[in-house]
Amino acid sequence: MFKRILIPTDGSALSRKAVKAGVRLARQTKAKIVAYYALEMFQPYVYGDGTVIDTATLNAFERRAREQGEKYLAQVEKDAKAAGVACEKVMTKPATPYQGIIDAAKRKKCDVIFMASHGRGELAALILGSVTQKVLAHSKVPVLVYR
Repeated sequence: MFKRILIPTDGSALSRKAVKAGVRLARQTKAKIVAYYALEMFQPYVYGDGTVIDTATLNAFERRAREQGEKYLAQVEKDAKAAGVACEKVMTKPATPYQGIIDAAKRKKCDVIFMASHGRGELAALILGSVTQKVLAHSKVPVLVYR
């Protein structure tokens, strides 16, 4: 059925549950996993007097975010290995997380994207935005949503 399943993670509790369910699906379908983490872009803010946050601070934020992403991806890899499922880790720095998820699925030739949804109501999703909603709206790769 599936040969390659993209499982994005943000490290949240719901994402961890989705990872475990995605690993079970991969084991049952004898698929490989592509674990994905989107590095958030840090925008240099300009203060009222024209001062910009220094690059050392921006680099420190990015380094910390990269370390956190590696930790989340390592956990997915550990879960996959325990289940006997092959796992490839991918981390990119997309303009937005949903674009990164879609691009990774295309680039890695995934059959499906398996991701969590926080299950917010329509109004909250509209106001806060929803990565899952955006992936569903823009992806040509099928999406399985875990709740």
